[in-house]
Amino acid sequence: MADRTPPLALDKLRILVESGEIDTVVLAFPDMQGRLQGKRFAARFFVDDVLEHGAEGCNYLLAVDTDMNTVDGYAMSSWDTGYGDFAMRPDLTTLRRLPWNEATAMVMADLARSDGSPVAAAPRQILRRQLDRLAEYGYTAHVGTELEFIVFKDTYEQAWDSGYRGLTPANQYNIDYSVLGTGRIEPLLRRIRNEMAGAGLTVESAKGECNPGQHEIAFKYDEALVTCDQHAVYKTGAKEIASQEGVSLTFMAKFNEREGNSCHIHLSLQDKHGTSVMAGDGPEGMSPVMRHFLAGQLAALRDFSLLYAPTINAYKRFQPGSFAPTAVAWGHDNRTCSLRVVGHGRSLRFENRLPGGDVNP
Repeated sequence: MADRTPPLALDKLRILVESGEIDTVVLAFPDMQGRLQGKRFAARFFVDDVLEHGAEGCNYLLAVDTDMNTVDGYAMSSWDTGYGDFAMRPDLTTLRRLPWNEATAMVMADLARSDGSPVAAAPRQILRRQLDRLAEYGYTAHVGTELEFIVFKDTYEQAWDSGYRGLTPANQYNIDYSVLGTGRIEPLLRRIRNEMAGAGLTVESAKGECNPGQHEIAFKYDEALVTCDQHAVYKTGAKEIASQEGVSLTFMAKFNEREGNSCHIHLSLQDKHGTSVMAGDGPEGMSPVMRHFLAGQLAALRDFSLLYAPTINAYKRFQPGSFAPTAVAWGHDNRTCSLRVVGHGRSLRFENRLPGGDVNP
């Protein structure tokens, strides 16, 4: 990843901590489900100690199911090996403020073993290895993720107590692209948009979706690791903001029998000069690189569905007529296909419509 200015500079953090404007720093990493796990530190302790030495977290955090139950069969973490620690090392390029948490900053962590070697199975490290391999060809990946969610008028505690049954959606009908429909919960959507911008994300838009209470907020594409970090920050922050507003929201891939929550992933490649290598003189304006890239995605799509649909719930989303793909296919500006080629010239890319809202990018 190219050198970049973090949303919050370290020198600025030190000043804010000294003045008392920041009193808490969250150090977190994405787990196998794409959830943020970590610790909240007293800001002064973070600046004085954690910045230089890092922190620790139990190594079972990469070896649990969605309910945080430990799972047998992992070499990295087990009863036999005693559930030791991973080191959490701050990645200061990700330092940011969290406007929805008072006086709080956040930084992503990379996981390492006691000997300093990176934890190969950590999601950020998996992605880093892929990006390093891509860089050997002279390319960088640029990614945008579109996440859908359903908003309920019930609090998270009320939803839990009811067994997630009989919840009241924030909208009672299909509000796909409806300005009136989004206006019904604009105070919530506005908070999420503005406070994500305050956390360093570039917000594009918000729109209604088909399922009652379903919405989508889109952010501008960026380098792959940046987008994936921001994806995790956004999911966590949106839930926290909803809770503060006395409502709840879910990114669950298939909440009910209607349209599920997707995570459409837009992907393109650029060369070292920042020029798109997807556009060309071939059919549909595609270069040979893009045609080969698209062919490879199609060839591996069934295998990759283990990543794109990591839960039973996610597989339930693949229903005919639901705008969730059910076949290995691509098409130009065709929303019924798994891979949709969109844009032209520099913006030419493909949109992977297979992943659900519970995917780990």
